Amino acid sequence: MTSDRCLTLFRHTSMLCAALALSLGTASAQISTPPDSSNSTVASSSESSSNFLQLDDAGMPGSAALPAAPSPDGSGAGQYDNKSHGGGGGGVMSHLTYAAGGGFNAPTSDSSPYITWGWNFTVGAGYRFDRHLALNLEYQFIHSKLPGAIIAQAGATGGYATIWSFTLDPTYDFNPKSAIEVYAVGGGGFYRKVTNFTNPQLAQYCTYFYCGVVTQTVVVGHFSSNQGGWSIGGGLQHRFAGWNGDGKTRIFAEARYLDVLTPAVTTQPNGLGTTTVGADTKIIPVTVGVRF
Repeated sequence: MTSDRCLTLFRHTSMLCAALALSLGTASAQISTPPDSSNSTVASSSESSSNFLQLDDAGMPGSAALPAAPSPDGSGAGQYDNKSHGGGGGGVMSHLTYAAGGGFNAPTSDSSPYITWGWNFTVGAGYRFDRHLALNLEYQFIHSKLPGAIIAQAGATGGYATIWSFTLDPTYDFNPKSAIEVYAVGGGGFYRKVTNFTNPQLAQYCTYFYCGVVTQTVVVGHFSSNQGGWSIGGGLQHRFAGWNGDGKTRIFAEARYLDVLTPAVTTQPNGLGTTTVGADTKIIPVTVGVRF
């Protein structure tokens, strides 16, 4: 009798414990919450900004990460790549060139009876098509003395000839990437030559305090001609590196063979003696200057 009661009590106790355990498991499942979406947002934000903010060993924010350096071939330089490419780009202004120089000129053996040594001055501007080829418009002024035999024919005591010109002159640079460049130049255009004869004359000279008589050289006769001409030659030029290795400034020295197609002349300039000058004026101008 007693054992039946104990068995019944054990059964009731077991059922009560099972029901209590089941209720506790259900309540635990209801209390648990889903993951916080804000945490995933923060994690995503931290992950996306990892390229810009780094933490040091102590866990403190470090310096911002620098962007990657441009590739060596310059493909990443973009609009900030301002190096000159010698006519490869950059607009019309980057293709323009300018030059100025001066020097001396000597006659060839053919023209030495009609003209002697002198000096020259040249200025020009042009367009560079690429690293090698450029086309220049040049103005040149040449001043040379006349030989004594020509002056004696006219009956004067002195004389000189001037030649000025406008020409188109293509230039070809053989090694444009070198510091010392070798180039060829030539061209042609319009030339005007004036032959002048001079004599000393007395003239009055006055200042604020004094007036007197001085002797000065004046032109007493001349003749002139307009014609075409051509030249060919070459030179050397030294290129300066500039700030970024792209300098356009160059110092040059060149020599040309110049043939001015003047006609043969026999004349009495302004009543002077009969003067004869042969055809063609052939001289060699040597010029030193700067180009940029």
